[in-house]
Parts: sequence; C-alpha cells; structure tokens
Amino acid sequence: MSPVSAPTAAPRRLTSQDFRTLGLSALGGALEFYDFIIFVFFATVIGKLFFPPDIPDWTATIQTFGVFAAGYLIRPLGGLVLAHFGDRFGRKRVFAFSIMLMALSTLGMAALPTYASIGVAAPVLLIVLRLLQGIAIGGEVPGAWTFVAEHVPFRKVGFACGFLCSGLTLGILLGSGIAAAINTVFSPEEVAGYAWRLPFLLGGVFGLIAVFLRRWLQETPIFMEMKQSRSLITEVPLVSVLRDHVRGVIVSMVMTWILSAGIVVTTLMTATFLQKLYGYSAQQSLAATSFGTLFLIFGTAAAGAIVDKVGSGRFFTVSSIFFAVATFAFYTYAATSMTVLLVLYAIMGLSVGLVGAVPYVMVRAFPARVRFSGLSFAYNVSYAIFGGLTPFVVSSMLPINPMAHAYYLLFIAALTFGVGIYLMLHGDSVEAEVGIEELTNRLSTAK
Repeated sequence: MSPVSAPTAAPRRLTSQDFRTLGLSALGGALEFYDFIIFVFFATVIGKLFFPPDIPDWTATIQTFGVFAAGYLIRPLGGLVLAHFGDRFGRKRVFAFSIMLMALSTLGMAALPTYASIGVAAPVLLIVLRLLQGIAIGGEVPGAWTFVAEHVPFRKVGFACGFLCSGLTLGILLGSGIAAAINTVFSPEEVAGYAWRLPFLLGGVFGLIAVFLRRWLQETPIFMEMKQSRSLITEVPLVSVLRDHVRGVIVSMVMTWILSAGIVVTTLMTATFLQKLYGYSAQQSLAATSFGTLFLIFGTAAAGAIVDKVGSGRFFTVSSIFFAVATFAFYTYAATSMTVLLVLYAIMGLSVGLVGAVPYVMVRAFPARVRFSGLSFAYNVSYAIFGGLTPFVVSSMLPINPMAHAYYLLFIAALTFGVGIYLMLHGDSVEAEVGIEELTNRLSTAK
C-alpha cells in the first residue's frame, strides 16, 4: 500500500488486549517503583543495623543515604545495557528481566544479615543489592514507555504513557503507605528487630507475581515488524543515538529535568518542608503528601489523555502556567491551615500531573530502531544529574530565601513553557524519521 493511503485508514481503537497490556505494565511499574523507594522510608533503621554501632548517628545516616544514592548513580549504566538488548533482541524480554531483577534483589534485602551477624560484609552486600535495584529501575521506566507506546494505536500513545506514569506514582504512594502502617502497627523496637524486613519481603513477593503476570504480555507489533522486515539496527544503538539523534536527546533530557524536578520537590521533599518551614507535625505532613500524591495519580492519567487531543506544544504551553500558579500558591499559603493545605496540595498534585505527558514527547524523539536506547540514555542520565542535584540546589538556596523551592519551580514552569513553544513550532515528532505513526498506520491497515 502506498505511503499516501496508509494514513487514511480508520484509527484503531483500544482493544481488551491493549487494556490488559496497559494494566500489567502499570502494575509491574508500580511494584518496581515501590521496591526501589521503600529503602528511603527505613533509612534510619537500616543505618543503625548495617553499619558499626560505635559510629555517630549522623555518620550512619549519611552512609545509608549514600547507599540509597548508589541506586540512582548506577541507573544510566543499567538502563543503557538493558536498552541495548531491548533494541537488538526485543522489548518483552528486557521488560520481564528488569522486574525479575528488582524482585530478587528486594527479597535479598529482606533476608540480609545485619552488621551484628556478619560484620563489614553486611553493608557491602547491601550496596551490591542496591546497585542491582538501580540497574533494574534504569531499564524499567524507558522500557515501559517504549513497550506500551509500541502496542497501542498511535493516537492513544499519550493516554498509554500517562496511565503508566500513574502506575509508577502509585508505587510511591504504596511505599509511603506501607511504611506508615509498619511504623504504626509495630513498636520502634519491633521495627528494628524484624519488622523493617516486612516491606521488602512484600515487595519481593509481589514482584515475583508481576514477573509471572508479564509472561502473558506479547512482543510489540512495531518490533516484530522491524524484525520481519530485517530493519533492526546492527550497530551499537547508542552510537546511532549520539551520532544521528542529538536533538532528540537534548529535548528528552530537558523533558526529564521537568519531570524529575516536579516529582522530587512537590512529592519527595515537601513533607520535610511542611515540618521545617510551615510548622506541621510529621503525621500531618505525611498525610498531606499522600493526599497530594493521590491527585498526582489522576493528573498524570489526565495529562496523557489530553495531550493526545491537543498535541504536546499547546499542552505544555498551557499546563506550565497552571503549574506555576498552583505550586506558587501552595508554598505561599500552605501554613494557613490544614484544610487549606489539603485543598492546595490537591490542586498542585493535578498541576504536577503534566509530567504524565512527558513520555508522549520522548517516544517520538527517536525512531523505532533506537527508541529504547535513546529514551534510556536521555532519561537516566538526565534524572541522575537533575534528580540528584535538585535536593542539593534547593536545600542550599533555602537559607538565602525561604521560598527558594517555590522560585525553583517557577523556573521549571518557565522552562516547560519554553519547551511548549518549541514543540508548537517544530511539531510533536522531534525526529523526521519513520517511527510510531507510520508503522502503526501500516499495521492497522494490514489488519
């Protein structure tokens, strides 16, 4: 069939198979994100159990967060290795492997002997398992975006990626909820004795269940099309990405900066802000953060559905203004009362949901032959840089200006607005090569 007639085919609707693919992908992503972040909720206990008892508490805390950071630092390497195999041999295999690696390493943490039992080997093994978690998560997010984007109809890619982002956010909410439940049900002595292992055990078991469920997923039609037509890349995919798709890398790294800043500041750091800057108790702060995260889940799904309708340029231009107003209003009036805090957090959560449309742009930034590698390189390197530097930069600015976090988010909103204008001028597809649209139209027409 001619290239002219292919786009005229009636757009395919989401089928029950598509919804099953989305559901299993989002569920696995939620459990994998839960496994990755549950560590931070028990950092204090882990620091006391896995490092020498005679060192100061602050030293143990720094070392524990160093172990946590190691998982972030290894993400780019892990993501690139897994993406390489994903572009060469198939998305499904890597997609299943990443969650199996996460499940096994999390189970390993649940069974790990402490410093009192095996001495210095305990923190060494802890670091090894944390590195394995980082490798797994490095391949999960870009792999999941690639997987669902290449399964669903072209005009539903935004919805699919937004729905998947909701699943990842659910993993964060699940982690904080289970951590709160453990600390409520068990005494501090029981948590230190054995109960800290329970969330890791749950995460590992649930992860193995997700591995089993992912067996029912099928390889993406686009990868199968490339395999049958013998158009799979033969060189190292990353070489092609860095040589031929620099513009896609830059746009994707900026989009990841927006995503990481929005999530890190408004979700992960705000509980501390509410206690230190606004006078709320730890329980009130965690409750408010969970409430805002719930609305973030809805916001990411809505953003994906909307961007399918209006395009990425208009979406990010308008949503950046909503994001700027909502975040600045939250940090300006959060101290008014608990009721005002919750209302403003709900609105801010919805506005931060714009990150659910980020993968809509990123999956279009690279042609199918190198999509997994391009996504993985841009996402993991950018997240390691900006996700890691954001807490340091914001915390360093707070002594200078107590609204530094709000001004940083205003900068991110301005950056988002600029990206929206750029996309309006250049279109949703950063790359001109054949990608999701033509292949999906061809497959839909063939059916």
